[in-house]
This record gives sequence, C-alpha cells and structure tokens, in this order.
Amino acid sequence: MIGRLTGMAEAIEEARCLLDVNGVGYVVLASARTLGSLPAPPARAVLLIETVVREDAITLYGFAEAAERDWFRLLNTVQGVGARLALGILSALPAESLAAAILKQDRGAITRAPGVGPKLAARLIAELRERAALLPAGEMIASPLPAAPGTATGDAADALSALINLGYRRAEAETALIAAQAALGEAAGLDALIRDGLRRLAR
Repeated sequence: MIGRLTGMAEAIEEARCLLDVNGVGYVVLASARTLGSLPAPPARAVLLIETVVREDAITLYGFAEAAERDWFRLLNTVQGVGARLALGILSALPAESLAAAILKQDRGAITRAPGVGPKLAARLIAELRERAALLPAGEMIASPLPAAPGTATGDAADALSALINLGYRRAEAETALIAAQAALGEAAGLDALIRDGLRRLAR
C-alpha cells in the first residue's frame, strides 16, 4: 500500500491532482483544502496517501496533514459514508471544525457538507463523538479555552463573543480561538486573540 508520495504536482483539477513521481503519474483525489495548499504546478509536493482498494479500482486519496487523513479514516467507519462523501465533508469542514461540530453536537455545521442531511449528521455525532475526542484535533477542542492569568479568561470570552457577533458559528470561532491562544500564549490579550482568530477563520 502507498502511504506517502513525493513528486511534482503537474496539474490540479477539481477534487484531484496529478502527481509525477519519477516519471509515473499518480491521480490523487483530495479535499479542496488539501488541493488549495499545494503549490502552483509544476512544483514539488508531498501528500500523505490513503489507498482504497475495491474490486474494480484502486483509488489514492491525498492529504496535506495527518489530522485530515485520520478524520478521513474515521468518517469511513460510519455507515452511509464512503470515501467520496468523507472527502466532501472534509472539503466543507477542516478537521478542527469537524471535531468541534461533533463534540458540541452541532448538526447545522455538519449539514453544510454536500450530501449530509440531518439524519446522517445525527449518526455522525452519535457514532463518532467518543472517538473524536481521542484524535489530536478532538483532544484540543474537548478542553475549554485555556484559562490565563489575570483577565485572560475574560479576554477569551470577549473574543469569542466578538467573532460570533461578526457572523461566525460558535464551533468555528471556538476552534480558531483555541488555536490562537495555543500559538500566542495564555497571556494573549483581546485584540491579539481577535486578530489571530480572524486570520485563521479566513483560511
């Protein structure tokens, strides 16, 4: 089985790319986020690979980050979710946002993914909630925003309120602020948290 490919990204199309590895061109299916992270062709690229073998085909799915690959594997354990649908879910929701939506039981966020209705969203939450907390993205989100000395706790709450007031979903805003506070440190102030949170949400 193929676990990783390193080569020249020769072409990037909708939902897939062509990766030339020592003269062999591999067609790799990938989420919109992974494809968006690749350099403009022709350029060197590295993708983690999940090989899916069927009776009539061998399909390669590529991921820029291990977290997305892990969620792809997890989504495929749910009845009614195949590889293509799992990729579509990850195109609509990055790993951190998907983990947040499942852990907070936010069906609305999950149904943003094409092909996912309320019933499937409920099944995803029911079947993956416990396992989601064990993945790296889930472990971070399962914990509350880190408390910081002085007024940091108030700053985190105020930053969350500000992002929600700007129209972002709570789960997305919380995910961005957790990452922002982890990067900036527990003593990060309100303005810094909002700026960094907005930068992450704009990706």
